[in-house]
Amino acid sequence: KKGPKGSRAKVISQLRETQKQAEQASQSYASPPSSPKNPRTPGLLSHDTTNQCIEFFFAHMYPTMPVLDRKQVDQRWADVDRSFEAYCLLSALSAFMMIQPGINQEPYRSGNRSPSPSTNPALGVLFMEEAVRVRKRIDYVENPTVAAVITSFFLFGCCFGLNKHNTAWLHLRDATALAQLLGMQEESTYASGDPMENELKRRLFWLLFVTESNLGRAYALQKHRPLTLHATIVLPIHDLEPSNPIAGFCHLVNLYRPFDDVFVGLWNKTRSDCSTFWLSQMQQQLNEALPGYLDTRESQAADLRTSQQWLRTIVWQLCIANGHLSSSSPDASMTFTYPIQIAKDLVAVTSQFSQQSMEIHGIGLIEKVFDVTCTLIDVMSCVPIDATNFEIGPLDYLTQLIRLISTLRSGESRYMPLVIAKIQETLPGIASSIIQTLDLKMPPHPDGRQLAVDAEKRLSSTSSSASSAYSTPPFMHYFPMA
Repeated sequence: KKGPKGSRAKVISQLRETQKQAEQASQSYASPPSSPKNPRTPGLLSHDTTNQCIEFFFAHMYPTMPVLDRKQVDQRWADVDRSFEAYCLLSALSAFMMIQPGINQEPYRSGNRSPSPSTNPALGVLFMEEAVRVRKRIDYVENPTVAAVITSFFLFGCCFGLNKHNTAWLHLRDATALAQLLGMQEESTYASGDPMENELKRRLFWLLFVTESNLGRAYALQKHRPLTLHATIVLPIHDLEPSNPIAGFCHLVNLYRPFDDVFVGLWNKTRSDCSTFWLSQMQQQLNEALPGYLDTRESQAADLRTSQQWLRTIVWQLCIANGHLSSSSPDASMTFTYPIQIAKDLVAVTSQFSQQSMEIHGIGLIEKVFDVTCTLIDVMSCVPIDATNFEIGPLDYLTQLIRLISTLRSGESRYMPLVIAKIQETLPGIASSIIQTLDLKMPPHPDGRQLAVDAEKRLSSTSSSASSAYSTPPFMHYFPMA
């Protein structure tokens, strides 16, 4: 019997290797006994737990990930005892909801036994490992489905939230390979079939595209791993539910579309056709990508606005790596001090959002704020800062960004100690005053007097700083250019 040939065979071979590596990279967690015919853990995927996770997804995550239909999900739950695929999908979704946004959930109990982990991430790991283990009973490579793609995507999100980036990348590659096997990258795939099913598949393709361009881009840039999806189909255009518009999702896609193989090649220096004009056009495109008013949910607006400022920082880093910045450029985005403007804009937009609307996006949003903050610190260490007693400036933006990092998820992420260490290393002259100002036990001052105090500290601490200009600042400490 002849097997698949051509590109399909290549993708299947690559997918099988990805699965093998994912199993080797994953840690093993103790699982309760299960019969060979029924590998499910008895009592783990309870109705109450699953329903809470489903409700949370559609209430908070759906605008950014509009790839599931509520009626279909309810049908999946009805089939969960008969379908390993449905069981794995709902297990992965539940795990993702507990690890990424971190919803509140009590540990399950089956009879007199309860699992030892009781925190949300630990309970989420149990669901994640359950999905991975039971999924081995499904031949989803030879028989790929949309549910298999979504399951791999949720597993990717779980591993990313757990800081297991190698395993996360493998699950992301798993999802994109399955999508390619289903032909999601070809417009002809959507020419026939159920319109609602096609719309959800189209959204799923673009969600994977954005994810690969967003988080996968980090892997491609730092680990020289290639991108696999490209902007080959049209954007989704239909709102399946009036209460869940997808305009914001399309804005998100448009933000990331410019970050393709050309950009990755320039970053990795496998291409050299980079010009000041092209980089300036990218910055202009990013600046104009979002309208002044976003008719979206607050959580989606928080993600869009934060991502926009982060992407402006990424392009600026490419500018500095290729020597396209100038202190005398009439284009502000092509100057050494542009990250100060980016930080100012990020402080302005994030001040409009509630803490919950930002925390829903998990560690990914915190990481973006951290990126912008570290770039600002590097610029402040190299660019002379004209400090005055009453003018709000870079130090004030830095203070607000660090305060934001310390506030999101109560500062429990790994980024808070990293940013403090970077300040102490890069800005030793003002590190102590920043840390003292950021006494988070003290409530924020309701008026502008604290800004004056901060400005006075800044003036005294930077009065002896060197004021000479520089040609090329040092590469970003946390973001090597090569």
